[in-house]
Amino acid sequence: MALAIRPGRARLGAAALAAALAVAGLLTLGVGHAGAATTTLCAEQTAPAGGSYIVQNNEYDSSASECVSTDGNADFTVANSAISNATNGSPGAYPSIYQGCHWGNCSAGGLTAAPVQVSALTAGKVTTSWSTTQTGSGAYDVAYDIWYNQTPTTTGQPDGTEMMVWLNHNGSVQPFGSEVASDVTIGGHSYDIWYGTQSVWDTVTYEMTSGTTSVSNLDIGTLTQDMVSRGYTKASWYLIDVEAGFELWQGGAGLATNSFAVNIGGGATPSPSPTTASPTPTPSATATGPAGCSAAYSVVSSWPGGFQGQVVVRNSGSAALNGWSLAWTFPGDQQITSLWNGSFTQTAAAVAVTSASYDASLPAGGTATVGFTATYTGSNTAPASISCR
Repeated sequence: MALAIRPGRARLGAAALAAALAVAGLLTLGVGHAGAATTTLCAEQTAPAGGSYIVQNNEYDSSASECVSTDGNADFTVANSAISNATNGSPGAYPSIYQGCHWGNCSAGGLTAAPVQVSALTAGKVTTSWSTTQTGSGAYDVAYDIWYNQTPTTTGQPDGTEMMVWLNHNGSVQPFGSEVASDVTIGGHSYDIWYGTQSVWDTVTYEMTSGTTSVSNLDIGTLTQDMVSRGYTKASWYLIDVEAGFELWQGGAGLATNSFAVNIGGGATPSPSPTTASPTPTPSATATGPAGCSAAYSVVSSWPGGFQGQVVVRNSGSAALNGWSLAWTFPGDQQITSLWNGSFTQTAAAVAVTSASYDASLPAGGTATVGFTATYTGSNTAPASISCR
């Protein structure tokens, strides 16, 4: 039977509850909290989960009764659903769990603290595992919804690419757009690939040719680089959000996420355990120019062989600062592997950073934060000074 094509859908901003304690840096996420009370979420309600995630009900195109329950761990269950949308139209809801920022509602740490530039999404950089319970009734898909933005952050609709990964589906539903390739093997899985243009973004779907209820260490980087090779996303954009859930056209009660994890590492580098949970600023700044410019360097988190750092640029003058640049010299063998909110070059120990287009202009008292990840051996001593101009 031919499957019905559905149109694109807008993701609406969820009513944000406070996320759990922030965990900055590159880390493995998904530690639950045993014994937590059950929370019921309806409409577009959200709740923190598993310490580093957010569960969202996200019923955005239906007014029927539909709710999920979560116990505070990285899991949720569709408790009830009376959604009954036509399968050739938009799904009514996308109950899901995510790591990152969904329309400005951000989880703790992980992709929130360090969005990953597509050019840095090498094999093993970002992987995800997900276990589900599926039902034999209703019309739904079991899908990752992974978002890329042209800049590291956004408070609204991402303006890059939406990548969906369909693990399975039930009923007469199919991915948005048109099928552009079939039986393509990527990272040990076989996919049919679909592509369609939306109003301000494009949707690319990797539909597994054999349905499954779970995946382990699914490599987001290998799929992303396939999108780049096909011209569907750009190396300069950023991975900002990894969501996993069920798009519901009809029914869906009993669908469940049993466990979910997003692991952020660095290819062959083991998943790090942060040893510094919050930044300890080590100011080393100079002020030059009529508007003034100062910079403060700090280590946000560290792990064996690597760390996340940041430099806060401040316009310390009384006039607007239009464009800024930074320079410093590492005292050791630190090597930057990725940097956001600016462009950088590194020659030996010398680093030069220039502002991005969206943070070049700073009003009096305004700030911009450059974040980066780096490797090192031996000691990780801060630069003696940073020039800002």
